[in-house]
Amino acid sequence: MPSPHTPAGRHRHLHRLRRRASPGTENRASTQRRTAHVLGLALDVGELLLADGQGTEDVEAAMLTIADTFGLAHCEPQATFTMLSISHRPSQDESAMILDRTVWRRASNYTRLSATYTFVADVADGRLDLEQARRRLAAIRRRTAPYPGWLTSLVAGSLAASATVLVGGRADAKAALTFTAAFVASFIGDRLAGLFHNRGIPEFYQYVVAAAPASVTGVVLALAGAGLRGSQVITGGLFALLPGRALVAAVQDGLTGFYLTAAARLIELLYLITGVILGVLAVLPIGQLLGATLRPEDPLERSTAPGLQLLAAAGLTISLAILLQTPRYTLLFVTLNGAVAWTVFAVLTRQADVSPIAATGVAAATSAMLAHTASRQRRLQPLPHISAALGPLLPGSLTYTGVLAFIQGRPADGLGDLSRAAAIALALAIGVSTGGEIARQLRRVPALGRQAAERTHGY
Repeated sequence: MPSPHTPAGRHRHLHRLRRRASPGTENRASTQRRTAHVLGLALDVGELLLADGQGTEDVEAAMLTIADTFGLAHCEPQATFTMLSISHRPSQDESAMILDRTVWRRASNYTRLSATYTFVADVADGRLDLEQARRRLAAIRRRTAPYPGWLTSLVAGSLAASATVLVGGRADAKAALTFTAAFVASFIGDRLAGLFHNRGIPEFYQYVVAAAPASVTGVVLALAGAGLRGSQVITGGLFALLPGRALVAAVQDGLTGFYLTAAARLIELLYLITGVILGVLAVLPIGQLLGATLRPEDPLERSTAPGLQLLAAAGLTISLAILLQTPRYTLLFVTLNGAVAWTVFAVLTRQADVSPIAATGVAAATSAMLAHTASRQRRLQPLPHISAALGPLLPGSLTYTGVLAFIQGRPADGLGDLSRAAAIALALAIGVSTGGEIARQLRRVPALGRQAAERTHGY
């Protein structure tokens, strides 16, 4: 028998020690691999939800649902505007395993968002083991957008054209020309923005270039005279570009206590709106020098055809829903929800003489309540049911008149209009949050038990 002091003896001695320790070592390594896979799966889910515009509270709840379901009881997820992390510490005597990830690109794809939400619900119900869950989520990540690029460009034009009817539209020959001009201008703007996106140019410049064609078209119509409504074309283009979804997400994060993420979202929102305004400002002064007469009252006039406006609100809603890649099976409900929101707003402002700010908040709350109720019954995510329905309520008219007032040398009027636009946007976001909270309370989910109930049932 070789001595343990010889090279051969030391080799056999170490081999025996490894064989004795291997079962526990292998079990520990297997446990660590499984923990890493679960945490990685939770990060994948959080990344998809955050990239698709989900609020921070729901992102963290979804990550915690994945970890809890697969047996990691002591996890701490954290989501910020561009960073995700999750840690797991089995006991006080063991070190924590921490995984993090940076979310570089954000683009709304509500079809993928809905699929991820359904995936989390199925995991919470125990319908998938870990390997099945990883394969299914990988398939969701590879899923392409349901609507092709050429269609989204067409509906971008349709959205702007519908907005021209929504803001003081009439059923006459000039309205048809305005409608067509807004459609073509926004189609071109969307194509230019897509070209910038494909070249990796920052989103700020994409908004600048997307706003320019509508402004050019509006100036051309104003120069042509004959009472053509160039202001409505520019206003329609603004409706297609105002980032209402980002505003709602920012306010919701603030109301739920995620102040850092809310501040980051608001800063992004400020940059995007500034890009839109710069796209308009790059064109309108030239039009002023050329003698274009832009009437700020055009997009603020009350329509003499409320039924036509209701159809325009529905058209704007379904166009925005397609732009946000909303699932096909929800398009009908989303369109009806947008029509309901506009009807509530119109009745309150015209029949009850309620201020537009208060009417916007009530209409948004009504839309959110309907969306939460429908999504709960069908076990779907409420966000795709809400965002597009808010399109007709966006303050596109006041944003345009405020910018135009500054160009025409009326800074006091411009500041007043932009302040009212900001107030309407804030009322919109608060109304959505309030409507969602009312819907949850009507389901009688206790305040202290709400997080546990959401974790169990797909947040």
